[in-house]
Amino acid sequence: MTPAAHAEGTRAGAAGAAPGAAPAPRPVGPVNAEVAAAHDPAYKTLPQEVVGVDVEELMTVHAEEDVAPLRAALVQEAWKSAGGRLPEALPEVERGVEAPELPAFEGVRRIDRLTVSLPYGLRSIVFLLLPRRSDHGRFAFYHNGHGEEFGTMQRTAQALLDAGYGVLLFAMPLYHWNPKELQDPADPSRTVTVESHNDLVPWETAEFSTLRFFLEPPAVAMNHVQRTYRPPSVQMIGLSGGGWTTTVYPALDPRVTRSYPAAGSLPFFLRSAPPKPSPTTGDWEQRKDRHPAFYGICDFPDLYALAAVGENRRQMQILNRFDACCFNGVGHRSYEAVVRQRIEVIGNGHWELLEDATHGEHAISPFALSVILWDLDVACGHLP
Repeated sequence: MTPAAHAEGTRAGAAGAAPGAAPAPRPVGPVNAEVAAAHDPAYKTLPQEVVGVDVEELMTVHAEEDVAPLRAALVQEAWKSAGGRLPEALPEVERGVEAPELPAFEGVRRIDRLTVSLPYGLRSIVFLLLPRRSDHGRFAFYHNGHGEEFGTMQRTAQALLDAGYGVLLFAMPLYHWNPKELQDPADPSRTVTVESHNDLVPWETAEFSTLRFFLEPPAVAMNHVQRTYRPPSVQMIGLSGGGWTTTVYPALDPRVTRSYPAAGSLPFFLRSAPPKPSPTTGDWEQRKDRHPAFYGICDFPDLYALAAVGENRRQMQILNRFDACCFNGVGHRSYEAVVRQRIEVIGNGHWELLEDATHGEHAISPFALSVILWDLDVACGHLP
């Protein structure tokens, strides 16, 4: 079944089923035997790095009252803002634009271009796709990674459009349709071109965090969506670097109701673990050595918890066991139960992890997408 057909089927199961009828079952994806046979045993065994790690002691979120001060501390560090408040700015909006930068989509009533102006003259472009029809008014962010091809983005966004979601498309700073030019920090009159996030070193200072380049576009786009459309809920899905954004940003902004980060992060104690032959340190924005103050506040298990706690909030982390790029293997099994149980103890929100062993790509697979759609339209079909 295609993702679009699945979206239609799950919406029917959630909204159109006869009273008392059983909801559509959650999709199940078996281990791909052919892909598994091509990988060594490290892809199904816990790495040595988990030995002696007490994940419960790593976490500082123990109760719901821990969430707000931790979130405020992270926001304050990312934006160097007093009071830990997210930005209130709005984007420049161009309505009804042509968007040749994007793949083709069906069922789109209008495309708007949102331009987010950032410090040092950097700009971030967000495309807002409005569906031809919607019976629920929900919106969804989709965030692509470090130049990943458009297959996952197109497949995911089309399925969401088919299901009636307004969809906002994001790319990482400097990638895809985003400009690479910004002001030289030593000479603001001079514009320089930056090709890689790892070249952002000169812009990182005690007074300015380059994390703003990554986290401010979804915040400003969220301001626009909330002010203009007042949706009952906003979901967020992301792959790779976009999966990192879909991990961190919902932790900072409770206006994201449900989040689905894919292949985007691991706690720091697992970054050097096999089976990846070299450490999966992550890009500039993902590294503790580059942002010691921000990641010194908390590790990723707490970020997962912050993204999940709250009324109707939930997060499903998706990791590909045989991912050809990063964050692969089964090391996540060392923290999965701890984070899930912590949210259950708090009693307000939901967190879980989907280990996808159906393929060997760096992508959100058709199986993982079917689970996301099921989660949105069946498990959460009765929610805003």
